[in-house]
Amino acid sequence: MNAINLKDQVAVVTGGAQGIGFAIAQRLIASGARVSLWDMNAAALALAVNSLGPDATSKLVDITDLAGLGRVHAEVEAEIGPVSILVNSAGVAGQNATLEDYDPDEWRRVVEINLNGTFYVNKVVIASMKARNYGRIVNISSVAGKEGNPNLSAYSAAKAGVIGLTKSLGKELAKYDIAVNAITPATAKTRILDTLTKEFIDYMLVRIPRGRFLEVDEAAAMVAWLVSRDNSFTTASVFDLSGGRTTY
Repeated sequence: MNAINLKDQVAVVTGGAQGIGFAIAQRLIASGARVSLWDMNAAALALAVNSLGPDATSKLVDITDLAGLGRVHAEVEAEIGPVSILVNSAGVAGQNATLEDYDPDEWRRVVEINLNGTFYVNKVVIASMKARNYGRIVNISSVAGKEGNPNLSAYSAAKAGVIGLTKSLGKELAKYDIAVNAITPATAKTRILDTLTKEFIDYMLVRIPRGRFLEVDEAAAMVAWLVSRDNSFTTASVFDLSGGRTTY
């Protein structure tokens, strides 16, 4: 593992109780950061904090609750220090159906969590980052946000929106030494696979030239550099983690 120095940094990882978010939290702690996991699964949060050790804390919060996000952000800054790193990992795949058959209520739910939730969390943290003239933000999008996945129109649209949000916010905050970037992973070996059909999983796997799904530690390695001081110039950019599926 390459060494990344995040000593004295405080990080928030949404959706950090499991999957890619948990792997990122683990890597950030190994690099010297203190990490607050924000999730709405109390049981998973307890297990995650116990596994990660004393440099991990948690907040039970729904990322679609703007007032709740503001409250827990203030609590984290009071309890463990100024938040200098944000990783938005919380998200849902949603219904696996054609757009014609897609439930409008499910569409709104998926967009509210994946896109609006990312907006809410960014909105909550940026004021204090600007005041300190420093911050690092990574929003987790998806390869689906680049090229779309059939039967996942809400997810694809929301993740495309995350890319647009990241590009816009990165430009807004560039003069404050706040880097805002996105990653676009292909399907990873996480519980999200449990919500998808075998046919759809096979469809995604065959399109990855590497011939396998993403390992969560590979995502964590990229994010660790993006949130470090070494990333002193790159912002408003999208970093590919698709195993060669997308080349732009």
